[in-house]
Amino acid sequence: MAALSPSNENAPAASPLRIAVLAPCFNEAAAIGAVVRDFRRALPHADIYVYDNASTDKTADIAAASGAIVRTETRRGKGNVVRRMLSDVEADLYVMVDGDDTYDAAAAPSLIHHLLAERLDMVVGARRHASDAAYRPGHQFGNRVLTSVIAGVFGADLKDMLSGYRVMTRRFVKSFPALSRGFEVETELTVHALEIGAPFGEVETTYKERPAGSASKLRTVRDGARIGRFIARLVREERPMEFFGGLGAAMIAIAAIFAAPVLVEYLNTGLVPRLPTWVAATALVVMGFFSLTCGLILDTVTKGRREARRLAYLALSAPQAPAP
Repeated sequence: MAALSPSNENAPAASPLRIAVLAPCFNEAAAIGAVVRDFRRALPHADIYVYDNASTDKTADIAAASGAIVRTETRRGKGNVVRRMLSDVEADLYVMVDGDDTYDAAAAPSLIHHLLAERLDMVVGARRHASDAAYRPGHQFGNRVLTSVIAGVFGADLKDMLSGYRVMTRRFVKSFPALSRGFEVETELTVHALEIGAPFGEVETTYKERPAGSASKLRTVRDGARIGRFIARLVREERPMEFFGGLGAAMIAIAAIFAAPVLVEYLNTGLVPRLPTWVAATALVVMGFFSLTCGLILDTVTKGRREARRLAYLALSAPQAPAP
């Protein structure tokens, strides 16, 4: 594994850090050669890995000819590839980037320098695009909505949660469970940082249009829905008291609305003429309290899991910051 080159003007002068560039790819023959060459220029002493997700074109051959270390993950889905990459590769710093040649390789030394100087565990390359062709309005809108949801639920100041350009430390990577299978993996990385209290930041980077012959694998509606479902699952698993407590409170509130007129009539006449409504309201109240109880129990379990992840994260040392 190669060390950080002193020739990079934004990098610390004598860092012994081993850097791995990780590029997950599926049918990126038109782009992967440029990605490998650009990162070789930006980080000449880094090891560049291209993980081919069972492409049907010449992605793997072109990546190998360009000087990358090529490996294959046969299970389709970006999350599966990222899980394999982060499990297999050993390094001090990991630069993860999509293999579609849309991210600025020249920004990598600056991202690394920011991570080390600020003592962070992850730096996200927040996309700054020059044209709508590079970053379609539908994708921008979906990113803003999903980023806002995560920021609101988990309490964070985020601009571009779904960016595929990230620099991460070893201790962050090796404590990351990587359970998602598709494009949800960026959301999972962000939530993991928030849940274990790992410091992270964002740096704006140029985002450009895909080269000719390269097509996006992201489908706005389909993948947006998948990410939305994944966020709902994360809220359920990581914030069970809020999820089940809110569900229980909603049930009890609905029960109160249905039961109020029946109760008023009973107090006035001593009769319960709408018995099914009263039974349904009672059932909703019972279910609401069950939901609240589940939230309390699962919240205790979640705190234990969070502590275990935090301890796994702290078991590895942080990278050394550059000398002032």
